[in-house]
Amino acid sequence: MGIRTRRARAHSKTHFVGFGLAGVLGFIALLCVTLALSLGAVVSTWLEDLPDYTSADAFLVAEPTRVYDADGNEIVAYYLQNRRSVTLDQVSDYVIKGTIDTEDKRFYQHNGVDPEGIARAAVGQVFGGGEQGGGSTITQQLVRWTVLSDEQFENTLRRKVREAYIAIQMEKTYTKDQILNMYLNTIFYGNGAYGIEAAAITYFNKSAADLTLNEAATLVGIPNSPTYYDPFTNYENCKNRRNLVLARMLEAGDITQEEYDATVAEEIPLNPGELTDSESAYPYFTDYVRNLLLQDFSSDTIAQGGLKVYTTLDPAKQAAAEQACAERVEASGDPDIDAALVSIDNSNGYIVAMVGGQNYGNDTEAGQSSINMATTPRQTGSSFKAVVLTAALEAGMSPTVRINCQATIQVTPTWAPSNIERANYGVITLQRATAVSSNTGYVQVAEAIGIDKVADMASRLGIDSTIEPVLSSALGTSEISPLEMAEAFSTLANGGVHRNPVAITRIEDRNGNVVYEHQDDPQEVVDSAVVEEATNILETVITEGSATNLRSYFLQNQPVAGKTGTTDNYNNLWFCGYTPQLTTAVWVGCIENGNQRVYYQGGTGRTATLPIPIWGIYMNAALEGVERAEFPTSDHEVEYEPNDSWDFIATSSSVNTEGWEEETEEETEETETPTEPVTPTEPETPPEPETPPEPETPTDPEPSDPETPPDPVNPPESETQ
Repeated sequence: MGIRTRRARAHSKTHFVGFGLAGVLGFIALLCVTLALSLGAVVSTWLEDLPDYTSADAFLVAEPTRVYDADGNEIVAYYLQNRRSVTLDQVSDYVIKGTIDTEDKRFYQHNGVDPEGIARAAVGQVFGGGEQGGGSTITQQLVRWTVLSDEQFENTLRRKVREAYIAIQMEKTYTKDQILNMYLNTIFYGNGAYGIEAAAITYFNKSAADLTLNEAATLVGIPNSPTYYDPFTNYENCKNRRNLVLARMLEAGDITQEEYDATVAEEIPLNPGELTDSESAYPYFTDYVRNLLLQDFSSDTIAQGGLKVYTTLDPAKQAAAEQACAERVEASGDPDIDAALVSIDNSNGYIVAMVGGQNYGNDTEAGQSSINMATTPRQTGSSFKAVVLTAALEAGMSPTVRINCQATIQVTPTWAPSNIERANYGVITLQRATAVSSNTGYVQVAEAIGIDKVADMASRLGIDSTIEPVLSSALGTSEISPLEMAEAFSTLANGGVHRNPVAITRIEDRNGNVVYEHQDDPQEVVDSAVVEEATNILETVITEGSATNLRSYFLQNQPVAGKTGTTDNYNNLWFCGYTPQLTTAVWVGCIENGNQRVYYQGGTGRTATLPIPIWGIYMNAALEGVERAEFPTSDHEVEYEPNDSWDFIATSSSVNTEGWEEETEEETEETETPTEPVTPTEPETPPEPETPPEPETPTDPEPSDPETPPDPVNPPESETQ
């Protein structure tokens, strides 16, 4: 072989080697570029549908909505999870240092993602030593449990990339302390406890600020595996994990060797506590508030939105209302009855007290009920006559117009309403018919002005329940709630100015921003002169009518107006009354069986023995020490139609002529049982001494039901029944 041949071979060999190495390196480089570009494109798609992480709310998880009374006391919390948020200065330093030392020792150095931690975790996975910690930083963990909570169990590269990206962005927005605070309020510690404060209460029955080194290290170790390290069920596992946390704190120089040795030798001082914010001392009122919130907020927002709701409930008045209701119901001796009460501040419409029953709960066998009778409609009986009266006065009917209030009148071929116990009051004025609460008189009044005017008046006064367009509605056969009745009577107390009842004054979001604030919006719905006259007449219900025993209980120096109410079979007893300051509606009856008769100490319950005492006792306490005020007056008078211009279905027109001289009494024959509902009026109660002992139980024979009345009685007008 010649030299040229050898050179050619040598040249080809060297060039072959050179080309091969360059090609391989070039190929690898090209592959890396291609993979980088491809991965970049893939990563770009992974980041296209990220949840909103730009708001602080994105990193805040379920926070209870807290409700406060008028004095600023928390009365209930609506929550999805047992979570209690705190600030870092309300957390033990042991918790803060232990968390960082155990979960993310370079927390204050990295930018949200820790390459060193990732590498350490990878080595640990390959060579063992899993206790050296994972690769996720505290920031990444927070992102996983909040913004990416729907993906937290996805062990994919996509999730990890998204998590890392958001963590980096988060660290650009928030300080390290803010992130750590969010983390400690978010992390799950097992046994239903979310956040360090809830965990401190759950395991040690104390605040997070008061945790000892032993307790803090225990809690720091649990989130790694809340079930495996549960101190209640896996005590030794939890203890070993606690010791690891202590070792990390010792390594970091956050505790001394002496502290470490002493704490490792200790047992875990478990002392379980309970989170009870969900139980309210005023369950009926807070249920009502929750229902109001649901009109504007989703159930999710209420359960985990961290709202602060400030209400109108006056704790002193509420306590007085609950006591008055409970004591009188217990005194009745009737285990089946309950009482409801709603009290409204006339000056602003604030609901200052609400009692929906006496035994809140869901155990029906124990006599419990979650039905709020303060907002549940029931027939109102004669208390509704206050609405009819106001409508009649507005229509131009004078209080002096005379009506034949005989025992029974035949209105239709199938309906003949009667006064209670067939009392025959004879021909009396509208004012007097109101005081004695004559059914037969008020049916004629409603017929004369038109039941449509009554329904319209009810609506303007604040009653939203439907008033049926039948004459029996004038006697309170339509179902209306105590809250609505209190609202309507409060309008009268305000001289015809209506305010919607207010339970919530202000709502703040979890960041303290005001999202709702009540604005007073009074509306004049009835002429002040009409209302002044109505109030004057309703005052006579107390001074000379069916509520004369009220002053035995209400001893404050305040004017009082109101109306009693009793329905068929004495199954609903009412008293709705007002002073210049407060309006209160009281109902007594049976929650489960609305048709069941109310009894008091063995006899039939009356307004005189149940709702009137409740009203008086409560209002006496609520207005103690309050300076006397007067009802609003008008600067003009009502223009009435001539008395003889009114035609009543059972009253001779001659009684309203100028020649009429004196009232007459007529007896009527007993009629057949009416087929329409008949609502009896309240019999007048005799005056009692100013400060008597407990009112005596009526000893008269139990009255017959209105639908099967006894023979007519004809008491003189000046007497009471």
